[in-house]
Amino acid sequence: MTSPRELWQQAFDASPSRGADFATMSGVPLAPVYGPAEGEHPGVYPFTRGPYASMYRSKLWTMRMFAGFGTADDTNRRFKEIIRSGGDGLSTAFDMPTLLGLDSDDPMSLGEVGRCGVAIDTLADMEDLYAGIDLGAITTSMTINSPAAPILAMFVAQAEKAGTPRARLGGTLQNDILKEYQAQKEFVFPPRQSMRLVRDTIRFTAAEMPRWHSISISGYHIREAGSTAAEELAFTLANGFAYVELAIAAGLPIDTFAPRLSFFFNAHIDFFEEIAKYRAARRIWARWLRERYGAVAERSLQLRFHTQTAGVSLTAQQPEVNIVRTAIEALAGVLGGTQSLHTNSMDEAMALPTEASARLALRTQQVIAYETNVVHVADPLGGSWFVESLTDEMERQAEELFAHLEELGGGSLLEGCIKGIEDNWFQGRIADSAFELERKMNRGERIVVGVNRFTEGGSAAMDLLEITHEDEQRQLQRLGAVRADRSQPDVDAVLARLAAEAADPEVNLMPCLVDAANAYASLGEIMGTLGGVFGRYVEVPVI
Repeated sequence: MTSPRELWQQAFDASPSRGADFATMSGVPLAPVYGPAEGEHPGVYPFTRGPYASMYRSKLWTMRMFAGFGTADDTNRRFKEIIRSGGDGLSTAFDMPTLLGLDSDDPMSLGEVGRCGVAIDTLADMEDLYAGIDLGAITTSMTINSPAAPILAMFVAQAEKAGTPRARLGGTLQNDILKEYQAQKEFVFPPRQSMRLVRDTIRFTAAEMPRWHSISISGYHIREAGSTAAEELAFTLANGFAYVELAIAAGLPIDTFAPRLSFFFNAHIDFFEEIAKYRAARRIWARWLRERYGAVAERSLQLRFHTQTAGVSLTAQQPEVNIVRTAIEALAGVLGGTQSLHTNSMDEAMALPTEASARLALRTQQVIAYETNVVHVADPLGGSWFVESLTDEMERQAEELFAHLEELGGGSLLEGCIKGIEDNWFQGRIADSAFELERKMNRGERIVVGVNRFTEGGSAAMDLLEITHEDEQRQLQRLGAVRADRSQPDVDAVLARLAAEAADPEVNLMPCLVDAANAYASLGEIMGTLGGVFGRYVEVPVI
């Protein structure tokens, strides 16, 4: 029987090498992995130690910096600066109106246009956003959920107009609607209707976009809302299992879509707990996909994830200290084996980052990658009694939460997640955890440097990025010009077709959404049309 070490060696030998000098600064040669031959290895089931045999010896993580503000032109310039500074992946932040499927001239959008991300109203904005960027050569992530399907349609339409066919597009659509009800609250339609749109994007990308990840299942926002690390782990993977069951119910064989599911985790400040969380996530996903859902393909079992340092750990007091926090959190993500990473900027507790602070955040990743030598060995903390015990504990707590959701759903994680949302179970667990952490901080039991201890020596005033009323007006003028130039009969016809197709739950809406994008229908018009069929969701809070 082939041993784990032999399986790993075969995969490692078949992997390309970056060609670096894999040694310490003093010249001590470093093996690619350490541990007993009969122990677990990276790139070998259950992938606790990493999804790939060679890990960062073959390829460093993607340095995917999150950016988006003001108009599409503003963000396009920031994207190009990130690329010039060495970033090799783009991640797009959208403003609140876009996240809620509203046009910039909607009365509800007043004062929010371009504030927390870029404003996207029509295909014209998407064209401006990626102008001059080769989307066949760089991967793109879009943090969008309720309007994920129409935004993906606009992305595909603009790429094809620019000469990049959809089959060449590489990147990720967040598209994780379950966590919106659980934590982030940027929902539009009821859960079951929203899941229909997720299903349609999975089907569409599986058939036509082989390089595209149709869902990035996000624990990040669950953690930012106040969950514990174990709750972030459990709720994120439970949502992932729910999407697996959704796609299987839609008739898709698991190995046709599971390899393109990706995850998005938080890197918080408790260094070893975060590393243990990532290791447990890989192990749980591999076991459940193989034993419960029958996946066979290795890539189906390999959990791959993006990491972002914890925004909620940043402080407005003494913001320079945020540089230290971000560096520690980023290192945890790397030692935990992330596939891509965003590092927050020191000023993000107060405003969107300036160009200078975003560049410094990227430099933090580059120092870890090129100066520390931590990338030379896969899972360098594997075998630590502490880390292995903490990994087991993360897994144990997660399995307890899975068992509760299974019971809620009568054996189905999909039904359990939806029932947990409808019963406010998720929301209550997260709120309780957030309250407990806040209470510890207020009592001084948890020290936050510069906030409840070591508060002397305030910070000098910082230059902050400001989104002005004039920026909002520029976006409104852009939208008005597009509406004046487009063919209104074409828009009316495609929206009428969209309404008719939305009423049939078996129709995949993505082709019609691409047609709507090409007609320059606005996001608000598309979402309004769908809302007329699906209805709107109003959460009933439990106090």
